[in-house]
Amino acid sequence: MTKFEKPESRDWQYWDMAKEAGGAALADAGITYDEVQQVVAGYCFQPSTAGQRAAYGLGLTGVPVYNVNNNCATGSTALMTARQFVGGGVSDCVLALGFEKMKRGALGGGSDGGDFATSPVARHYGVMAAAHGFEMTPPTAQIFGNAAREHMERYGTTEAQLAAVAAKNHRHSADNPNAQFQDVWTVEEILAAKTIHRPLTRLQCSPTSDGAAAALVVSERFLVRHGLHDRAVEIVAQAMTTDTEESFASGSCIDVVGRPMSRAAALQVYRASGLGIEDVDVVELHDCFSVNELLTYEALGMCREGESGKLVESGATTYGGRWVVNPSGGLISKGHPLGATGLAQAAELTWQLRGEAGARQVEGARVGLAHNIGLGGAAVVTLLRGA
Repeated sequence: MTKFEKPESRDWQYWDMAKEAGGAALADAGITYDEVQQVVAGYCFQPSTAGQRAAYGLGLTGVPVYNVNNNCATGSTALMTARQFVGGGVSDCVLALGFEKMKRGALGGGSDGGDFATSPVARHYGVMAAAHGFEMTPPTAQIFGNAAREHMERYGTTEAQLAAVAAKNHRHSADNPNAQFQDVWTVEEILAAKTIHRPLTRLQCSPTSDGAAAALVVSERFLVRHGLHDRAVEIVAQAMTTDTEESFASGSCIDVVGRPMSRAAALQVYRASGLGIEDVDVVELHDCFSVNELLTYEALGMCREGESGKLVESGATTYGGRWVVNPSGGLISKGHPLGATGLAQAAELTWQLRGEAGARQVEGARVGLAHNIGLGGAAVVTLLRGA
């Protein structure tokens, strides 16, 4: 992956960042681009066929390039598509490439930030508006902020517990040179920051970011042919789910922002792999806002429903605890260039499972789990195992 950066802070284009990340993935595997048989490119804010423009910087070999867009789950969608090509025997080596060049400021209500009536997430925001009204605050912060209010009212979750998520992830990012931010903040400082939509403050919200990430997905016979077993991390199981009636039936923002589909994806992965959350050592999950980390603890089965605030407060999700969640700093501190996010999670877990994560290394990490969601909706859960 590239370093994730504040939009407009570096003079580069999306094809430059894609070349940097894709070239690094090829170099890591010790292969050249002419061995790549297909490319899956993920992005949300660039024009059609931007994947071709990005991939052409790596080589002009004529291989198929597929462009995917699944909101904030775009990177993991690219990874899953690549895995399906390899798992189905279509290809032996596929490059999953995600990138985003964004604008400063909060995201709008859809990929174009425009008219809510025609937005792909109009139904989701309609649920929110019916329960909470619609205010003049950034819409994504608003829907997740209202989910946080519901969680507080329903389960007694506190603002300090929400802030503890952000404090943990900012603290983790201090050891990640690829993170957009490396500042450490206390719970008190996070609570005192500017409110974006109550109870979420600025330091509990993921920023807009520029950046790219990439992963090579290869077959077993490719590994044998190239002698790459010592570099390989296995995708043990992977699942994508979308919204069901459960997402909308309750009229709750907790459900409409993705907890049901995250839970369903996790259950599919556990069943397919024969592993459970108790077997996982390190987790990279979609903390677009601090509350979503708490909701995801519950969806993944890390605690019972309503107990996620107590879980983060206990220290169970940081170094020395039961799991280390978001050692990269997560979206809140590492950054969130939409098309790259899911693939950056895969990169972080690969380094962790290889023992190559430096100062943020999770000791003895053998199994990792990635969770990436996009409103609209898509949830992708990936279970990874080291060699």
